[in-house]
Amino acid sequence: MNKALDIIALTLTIVGAVNWGLIGFFQFNLVEAVFGLGWLARIVYAVVGLCGLYLLTFYGKTGDGSR
Repeated sequence: MNKALDIIALTLTIVGAVNWGLIGFFQFNLVEAVFGLGWLARIVYAVVGLCGLYLLTFYGKTGDGSR
């Protein structure tokens, strides 16, 4: 796969995970604080979700025996 796409997807998924941690620990939603409650925040959520789905392909890469 494309290394740049892998890095972007991983970075956005980490941002999403940190956002969920902030919500869980402090009831603070970073995405809503930055982008508001409108369509832009929904796009961010959708892109993070798509990146998470894309990263599921990494499980296939872990067992390829390339070590």
